[in-house]
Amino acid sequence: MKRTLAILFVVFLWATGAGGAADRLRIGYSSISGAYVGIWVAHDAGFFAREGLDDQVILIPNGTQLAQVTVAGEVDIAALGGAAAIAAGFSGADFKVIGANVNKLIFSMFARPDIKRVEELKGKKIGITRFGTSADISARYALKQHNLDPQKDVILLQLGAISSVAAALRAGSVDAGMVSPPTLFLMEKLGFKEIANITDMDLAFPNPAMVVLGDIIRRKPDLIDRFMRAYVRGVHRTRTDKDFALKSYAKYTGIQDTAVLQKAYDFYVGKIIEKAPYINMVAMQNAIEEVAKTIPAAKNAKPEQFVDARFLDKLEKAVY
Repeated sequence: MKRTLAILFVVFLWATGAGGAADRLRIGYSSISGAYVGIWVAHDAGFFAREGLDDQVILIPNGTQLAQVTVAGEVDIAALGGAAAIAAGFSGADFKVIGANVNKLIFSMFARPDIKRVEELKGKKIGITRFGTSADISARYALKQHNLDPQKDVILLQLGAISSVAAALRAGSVDAGMVSPPTLFLMEKLGFKEIANITDMDLAFPNPAMVVLGDIIRRKPDLIDRFMRAYVRGVHRTRTDKDFALKSYAKYTGIQDTAVLQKAYDFYVGKIIEKAPYINMVAMQNAIEEVAKTIPAAKNAKPEQFVDARFLDKLEKAVY
């Protein structure tokens, strides 16, 4: 079914348009990561505008902060780590996951060149974005895999953004840090060492998930339908027009190194990004279990509580 949707959906998309006055749509994303390229390309190629959307793409540099901004009504659709969205839900936010850009954790732990193994980080400083974000979850998971206690054996420092983690590592103010492509390819080129690859651990996780407040779903379902159509067009354009996609990568990441951008493209488009934004319910359950470590009320929660699949269902039905 998924393969059928991926093949047929583009035909439907190009036959579908929107007329009338443009509706404002503020789209937030939570890090400078290649996982968001579908949104970037959809904006740059004018696919949101084709759907009658006056779109604004906004970087809010970590999932926890983006969740707060979305609750405050300053963003209409947010792409952020699923754990941050679920945690906000247990704090009273009426969040629903409507799709997923990626369904696994995509991070690596990079360290100073003299540090060869995760075990050598005992007593050392590790840079993350914020507590509760996918970067934080990835760091803790990697540490536990190497018999280190994230609470006692290391110092986790909140630095706000992946770019800030990279800068701190370059400046020597942290001993290691969590980064994702394309930043990790830049760190590799600068001589820093990957000591843990969370991506290869293949941990199912909504990272990022597309999140909308229930109020918007009730009041503006057509807005979300149009966003979803444009997003999948963006992913298709990314997969079929590499040169265009690379320009978007350079624009939003600030990286001009062609080799680094090529690696990021091959990594995300070849292996990571969902062709259509399907939600992996195992990944959602893993996010709930992660949240339950700090919020006891999450222990008995079910993924279905946080998912609204109607917009994905409409996409699938529309191609037949």
